[in-house]
Amino acid sequence: MKLDSSISAIITGGASGLGAATARALAAQGVKVGIFDLQEDKGEALAKEIGGCFAKVNVTDEASVDAGFAKLRAANGQERILVNCAGTGNAIKTASRNKETGAPEYFPLDKFNLIIQINLVGTFRCIAKSAAGMLTLDPASADGDRGAIVNTGSVAAVDGQIGQAAYSASKAGVVGMTLPIARDLSRDGIRVNTILPGIFDTPLLAGAPEKVRQALGAQVPFPSRLGNPDEYASLALQMITNGYFNGETVRLDGAIRMAPR
Repeated sequence: MKLDSSISAIITGGASGLGAATARALAAQGVKVGIFDLQEDKGEALAKEIGGCFAKVNVTDEASVDAGFAKLRAANGQERILVNCAGTGNAIKTASRNKETGAPEYFPLDKFNLIIQINLVGTFRCIAKSAAGMLTLDPASADGDRGAIVNTGSVAAVDGQIGQAAYSASKAGVVGMTLPIARDLSRDGIRVNTILPGIFDTPLLAGAPEKVRQALGAQVPFPSRLGNPDEYASLALQMITNGYFNGETVRLDGAIRMAPR
C-alpha cells in the first residue's frame, strides 16, 4: 500500500505511547489520521499537531465505537488502515494470601474480565467494524489490496509473568485470532498482522523510578534498553506498506526471554 493523502487511517489508543508514535509516522507520510482514545486533552492536542482528527472512544462500548468511526469517516473518509493500540493491564495473582490478615484471596473476576474486554474484545470490535467499512472501498493495487490492520499483542502473550494472567490471556487472544481473521478477510484484500512488543518506554512506565526503568532495560539482551515507540511505528508501517505481509505475529523485544518473577 502506498501511503499518501488519499489514504485514511484510524489509530486506537492513539493519544500516547505506541499509538501516538504510529499516528505521527503515518501523518508524516501524508496519511489522514484519526485517533480513538479516552484521553481527550492529549488526543485533541496530537490531532492538532499532525493535522488529524480525534474522537473520544471507549473500545468496550459499542455505541462509542460506532460514533467514533462515524465522526472520523465523516472527516477523513473510509479508512484503509487500522492500528489497534488501545489496551491496559493489571498485576494480580490468581490466588494469594492477604498481606495483613493472611486470609486466602482470588483474582477478582470483574478485574479479569475488564482486561479481556479492553484488550481482546475491544480490539476485535474495532477490527470487525473497520473491516466492514473497508469492504466498501475499491482495491488500491493490482493485487486487490483494500486495507491493512495492525494489532498490538505483547511478549506476555507467550511469556507471561507472575500476576499477568488476565493480561497474558487477553494478548494471547489477540495473537490467536490474527491468522483466522487474516484468512477471513483475505478474499477481500484486507491484511491483518500483530506486533508483540517487549518492554517499551510508554506512559505505563513513565512514572516508574529511573532505577527501575534502567533495570528493566538491562534485562533486554540487545539493545539493552527500553524499546522506543518509534521502533514500533516503523514495524507497523512496514506491515502496512508491504503487500505480502499478512497473517503474521512478530516479536519486537530485543530478544528478551524473561525468567519468572
